[in-house]
Amino acid sequence: MSSIGRRAHRQLGDSKYLPVPASAGSLFPAASFKGKPLDYARKRVRIRHNISAPLGVVLLLPLVLIVLVIRFVQVPSNTSLLPSRSRLPDIRTMNETIDAPFVVGCQVPDTSRPRANAVMVILARNKELDGVIDSIKSVERHFNRWFHYPYLFLNDVEFNSTFRETVLNYTESKVEFGVINKELWDFPSWADPEEVKESIALQGDAAIMYGGVESYHHMCRFYSGQFYKHPMLAKYDWYWRVEPDVKYFCDITYDPFLYMEEKGKVYGFTIIIKELVDTVPNLFRYASGFRRSRNITSKGMWEVFLENDEKEKESGPRTSGVDDQFRIPEPEKIDPEAMNGEKYNLCHFWSNFEIAKLDFFRSKEYNEFFELLDKSGGFWNERWGDAPVHSLAAGIFLAPSQVHYFRDIGYRHTTIQHCPGNAPRKQLPRTPYIRDPMSKKDLEEDRYWDHWDVDRENGVGCRCRCDTDIADVESNDGSCIPSWVNAVGGWTSD
Repeated sequence: MSSIGRRAHRQLGDSKYLPVPASAGSLFPAASFKGKPLDYARKRVRIRHNISAPLGVVLLLPLVLIVLVIRFVQVPSNTSLLPSRSRLPDIRTMNETIDAPFVVGCQVPDTSRPRANAVMVILARNKELDGVIDSIKSVERHFNRWFHYPYLFLNDVEFNSTFRETVLNYTESKVEFGVINKELWDFPSWADPEEVKESIALQGDAAIMYGGVESYHHMCRFYSGQFYKHPMLAKYDWYWRVEPDVKYFCDITYDPFLYMEEKGKVYGFTIIIKELVDTVPNLFRYASGFRRSRNITSKGMWEVFLENDEKEKESGPRTSGVDDQFRIPEPEKIDPEAMNGEKYNLCHFWSNFEIAKLDFFRSKEYNEFFELLDKSGGFWNERWGDAPVHSLAAGIFLAPSQVHYFRDIGYRHTTIQHCPGNAPRKQLPRTPYIRDPMSKKDLEEDRYWDHWDVDRENGVGCRCRCDTDIADVESNDGSCIPSWVNAVGGWTSD
């Protein structure tokens, strides 16, 4: 022993305090144990100059804390790391007399029935391949691995061989690739090219979202009134629109096309939100004018897209008083945005997800509506999107009973999502989605979906696992779900 060690040993002597070691790994070499371990555990160690504790307590305390953390933070095997129930808004129930979920919770997919005459349509560019693959994997995992509906990919130029070959690796369904001809994609021949160019440039200068991007105007016009004219769609009765970079959260264990047919539905949506006012300043004027010029009576859907001044309704007409006979009446205030007393509330079905009957778009009435809008120049002089065009057309021509809210389908595009709670007592075990070949990353991705969210009261979903970085749009202020609910009978719970 060195002189320093002997001096330290004499200073410690039989002191009841032992210095706390720097690391637990060097606490007690095997040769240093002399006597009973229990006696050693009773030795007191100094924690601070005036605080001491038995060595056994010091050693056990970290283990106790670890056990407590594991016990109370551990996530059940069939749940994901959701915010606590106390932070999740209650799921309200709505009147289901006119429209109700086709299936609540999970069922064993019935693949024995003949498929509907339907197709999944994806408009994409070659450079969007990664986003396309993400979308296909999501659709296949949650729905199409059971039902095998075909895909139709459309582009205004030819798809390259890399795009084609890669896509074919991710589905067993039939896949077709089509080119959109200039007649369907370009602006009409009678449009002044200089006016088009200038209008789009001005929208870009005004920072209108996508207003300065000519290809976006082409896309909106194509989906508003041209896509259903593509010859490769002629053989189909139904279509499901799929965008690059979308994500589905729930398993869809039934065939929505067959249910739409059986229930007499024409159009289906999963998100209804407000449009950006700068993109459609005059769209409602033309839609409202079209409806009035043809004396079309609302079947109950038009009101979904109208502002409703509840305060004015609640206050009722103003009663006259003694002083009113001497008061000069104020001039009537005219709302420059209103048409025949009606004002657009900017609500629209978010059409990057829609399931629809193609005959609705092929109808004479719809095409007359589109031609009126097209001749107005709004698809380039303004930035009219296909979503409000489809929605206002549904408002003009359809009844609420012909429209379906796919409340059970969890869906996300960009930073907007709808994700329902899982239906209580209606979940079934999940079969892994295995395809050949699958990379290690693909297998890890699939295992993620083995741990779905906890059931929630009034939930309708099947094995949903929702993203938690953004809130469900249904319960947000920007949602137009209340307008839809009013059209189908109102809420039935708070």
